[in-house]
Amino acid sequence: MAGGSGRHLKSWVRHLPAILGVALLIGAIYVVQREFRHLKLQDIEEALSAIPPYALVFSFVWTILSYFILTFYDRLGTIYAGHKVTYGRVAFASFCAYALSHNLGFAAVSGAAVRYRLYAHWGLTPLQIGKTVAFCSLTFALGGMVLGGAILFLEPRAIPFFGPHLPKIALYAVGVLLWVVVLAYVTLSKVFGRMKILGHDIELPGWRMAIVQVLLATVDVAVTATIFYALLPHAPGLTWLIFLGVYVASYTAGLAANLPGGIGVFDTAMLFGLESYMSAPHIFGAILVFRLYYYVIPLFLAGSLFAGNEILLRGGGILNRFGRLAPVQAIGRWSEPDFAVTAATGAVGLCGVLMLCLGVLAPQADFSWIDPDYGEIASQAGQFVPSLIGAGLVMMALGLSHRVNLAWGLTIGFLVLGAAFTATQDNRLWVAGILVLTTLVLAPFQACFYRHAHLTSGPLAPGSVLTLVVLGLCLFSLAASRSHTHLLQNNAFWAVIISPDLPNTLRLTVGFSMLLGLIAMWFLLRPGRVQFLPWDSDTHRLLLGLGGTTAQAADGVILGESDRAAIPFRRCGRVLLGLGDPVGDETDRVSAIWRLRDLALQEGMDAAVWHAGPEFLQIYGDLGLTALPLGADGLPIPESQGDTPSACQYLVCKAERDLNLLLPILPRLALEIRASELVAG
Repeated sequence: MAGGSGRHLKSWVRHLPAILGVALLIGAIYVVQREFRHLKLQDIEEALSAIPPYALVFSFVWTILSYFILTFYDRLGTIYAGHKVTYGRVAFASFCAYALSHNLGFAAVSGAAVRYRLYAHWGLTPLQIGKTVAFCSLTFALGGMVLGGAILFLEPRAIPFFGPHLPKIALYAVGVLLWVVVLAYVTLSKVFGRMKILGHDIELPGWRMAIVQVLLATVDVAVTATIFYALLPHAPGLTWLIFLGVYVASYTAGLAANLPGGIGVFDTAMLFGLESYMSAPHIFGAILVFRLYYYVIPLFLAGSLFAGNEILLRGGGILNRFGRLAPVQAIGRWSEPDFAVTAATGAVGLCGVLMLCLGVLAPQADFSWIDPDYGEIASQAGQFVPSLIGAGLVMMALGLSHRVNLAWGLTIGFLVLGAAFTATQDNRLWVAGILVLTTLVLAPFQACFYRHAHLTSGPLAPGSVLTLVVLGLCLFSLAASRSHTHLLQNNAFWAVIISPDLPNTLRLTVGFSMLLGLIAMWFLLRPGRVQFLPWDSDTHRLLLGLGGTTAQAADGVILGESDRAAIPFRRCGRVLLGLGDPVGDETDRVSAIWRLRDLALQEGMDAAVWHAGPEFLQIYGDLGLTALPLGADGLPIPESQGDTPSACQYLVCKAERDLNLLLPILPRLALEIRASELVAG
């Protein structure tokens, strides 16, 4: 019982970031609705027009300076990792990684995927890339702590939500704690070269590099805040330091939410923190320009540069094989799986938010130029249908993040439906264009979404049938309520729920139907549980039939999604250890690796693979695993200065967590293998 409780607790802990993100987003929606329900599009347009040209130029220059400073994060990181890379390459990798991770959310994952792809091509080993990524992440945190501590001492009331309500002594204490952490880091870097934290051996940079880290990150955060500050009109009492407090707190909340670009959470915190100094339209106008400069323009530049780099690296061979279809085929084949999934999740989620907010972002639809019968039907649909499509896209983004193939297909359908609906409205063609573009970007990545949904993972179970019935009843209830809401100026389902002008029974019906419908959709869409074959003679023969040569006993075998590839595994404490690369059909082997990871998550364990070959090191890197070369005895080669030596076989694991656990186990496993081979021989 205790073991089961521990696994459940670990499962909840793993989901805490997602739960925090949802909670912050719900809070953001509530605050925006309460504080800015009278915000009008015309007011925002006037505020945008009022931004002086010199402020736009000044802010753009500071944006360039900010990304220039970020390049030195990677420069120092590669030096710390022991593999110095030329500045030109570092600048390219840094710009692509930060521009993409800023927009896609899950910064540590998306930035790591880009860096892995580029730095691996330039000769860095997975261990060195992991050190670089960790160094960059820590550098940014140091800058935030330095400025956060200063603000808590000098302008503690500037912190949104908490500053005006908490005692000053409590805010001072937090500021002291932030500074103590930074000072302790620099001190430990000077006194100790390596140290153990919670059983993990961590190599610290030299104290000079630690000081440079702190200074560099502090300047970077200050410069990025100035991009935004330059776009605001003059406001009595709003000094740069007060604004910096609002910005740092808002940006931290956006990072904690793990949403693409901190969407919603960052914006709401900025609105809330600045509302006492200026009107909401001016704040929102500055947010739009800031996002354009710091997020949107760099995203398109980085995406184009990254895709162009891939074409230059691999274009010749692909062109010979695929001819004119090379660009589309190549994108689907070359893209990092985690990067593609993160990009798709972020893009689809943003499209969902766009459709949800269509009634606020765009004027009332005009159908006068099309067939009158269709125009009447579409006018009655108003914002109700787009808001339902938006909710569906947000739910599909959740499914895409879990690599569900049914979510990929339904997402394409929702995007096409939304584009078709908005294309008939002459003042919303730009929305249709965004949806079509997202469809074209998502379409080549079908292979990245390999997991079967609960609905399609086996025979149709009674529970699934009941869930389908509930979903159908919810849709029918929503359709029936439309006749009572079509006269509202904005009849999106969320506007119906919060409207004080409608009967409470109608609002409750719509709210309950949406909640129950989304829950039912998730129950059908969520990944099916990962099953494995217990180890017995039949399973052993199956493994040998797929090309496996293992003779040692295993705890079970994981099959790929198509049952044409397999990988045996052993449970070693908290580690689910794959015994070699998957064997079988080449098209199904990658899915077997991911299913090994999924089974480990399902059981509250970490995934690892012993005797992994070079072929799948990139996939293991996408899983966040570090590749450690093995010697002839099957044990990791001790780390030395310089590049990690190449090898024919590797141990891939979360080295910082699980290496110390696995080291005493591997010799026993090696003895078992030799004994089994002798018996089999």
